[in-house]
Amino acid sequence: MSASEHENNSQEQQGAAGVRFREVSKAYGSNVVLRDLDLDVAPGERVVIIGPSGSGKTTILRVAMTLERPDSGTVEIGDEQLYHEWHGDKLRPARERHIRAVRSEIGMVFQHFNLFPHMTALENIMLAPMKVHGKSREEARVQGMELLAKVGLVRAANQTPGQLSGGQKQRVAIARSLATEPRLMLFDEVTSALDPELVGEVLAVLRDIAEEGRTTMMLVTHEMGFARDIADRVLMFDSGQVVESGTPSKLFDAPEHERTKSFLGAVRRH
Repeated sequence: MSASEHENNSQEQQGAAGVRFREVSKAYGSNVVLRDLDLDVAPGERVVIIGPSGSGKTTILRVAMTLERPDSGTVEIGDEQLYHEWHGDKLRPARERHIRAVRSEIGMVFQHFNLFPHMTALENIMLAPMKVHGKSREEARVQGMELLAKVGLVRAANQTPGQLSGGQKQRVAIARSLATEPRLMLFDEVTSALDPELVGEVLAVLRDIAEEGRTTMMLVTHEMGFARDIADRVLMFDSGQVVESGTPSKLFDAPEHERTKSFLGAVRRH
């Protein structure tokens, strides 16, 4: 994006943020996990990414969250470059301060919760607003209780993660990510570590967030029924590239690419 386009995009809505990947590549040694990826996600769009293990789908989220730095290409969150900064009409590698500022508008929920075990559920949620956004302890506490109410866990406010079920831990993790009021939310297989009977309570929270429509959502999941319900668009990933993209009904009911057909066939057999 040129400097002039950068200026024009400054009017983008202050709620959800669009995401743009341009020629993004990432390799681990000889294993190429992203290949010249071009992908646009519109502000407020809910995109679900499916595909076989090792296809690169989780790496996309990790690159957007700055947990993995791409080898080449650019990533934009809203109207800001993530790994680069404009200097006149030229893009140059960004300073760490710039990357942190852009990253503060992104929330990510992992499959293994990553809660601090020595803190209560409420304290886990309060930490980022105080550290990142400078909120007072009382402001963070009020917001934290509101978020616990949102995920149905007010009574668990003073419990530590060791006292919570897997589904409860994941709902606290979601509330914690929402506490920074992110413009982009990333979800990486958030139900895969849960017992089957706990999956529904987490998916219900994600549906509520999606229905509010104030946050762009990118979700990697193996829950195809959930993907059908929540997604505006589904991306089929293989070998570090998008091989097929479409609405849930089109991609699940009438896939065109042979790789999509074989993957969905294998999923249905299991």
